Amino acid sequence: MSKAFTKESDGDDEDELPDAADSLPKGAKNYITPEGHARLEHELHQLSSVERPKIVDVVSWAAGNGDRSENGDYIYGKKKLREIDRRMRFLMKRLERAEVVDPARQSGLDKVYFGATVTYEDSKGEERTVRIVGVDEARQDEGDISWVSPIARALHKAEEGDVVKVRTPGGIEEIEVVEVSYGKPGAKR
Repeated sequence: MSKAFTKESDGDDEDELPDAADSLPKGAKNYITPEGHARLEHELHQLSSVERPKIVDVVSWAAGNGDRSENGDYIYGKKKLREIDRRMRFLMKRLERAEVVDPARQSGLDKVYFGATVTYEDSKGEERTVRIVGVDEARQDEGDISWVSPIARALHKAEEGDVVKVRTPGGIEEIEVVEVSYGKPGAKR
């Protein structure tokens, strides 16, 4: 049967990485902190200046070895180049659409806005500290959550002492804002 009639592919299709529309509300800006912006720029620079040239050298060397159809270095190198190019395009789009917001320049430091570090207490009495950051820089293991996440949305504009409701998979949960600061987690105002 011809490939034209099946959904199978030979692995050479150019599947794009998720676009901003997949992770941001429609019409929302792609907010990012200065550190997050610098991290994305560094990754793009690393890919274009270090990783890609290395792989191009390997592919060039492998191409000179003759039959490319059974040359593992060539096949793997071409696949790796496509992955790098795809990631570079993704990063360029994200950086182009990014709007850098410096938490240090926020006004109304008594309320929770983008860039705030918030300590809250859940209904079980456990305290957690999170920092509200851009979609591209969210890392839950470090306490950085996306500004579009349910917890960040619930905390938006809350002040110390406020009790807000968060929709969780287990139902509605009330959390109390213990502390609001701007800067890295643990930093005071």
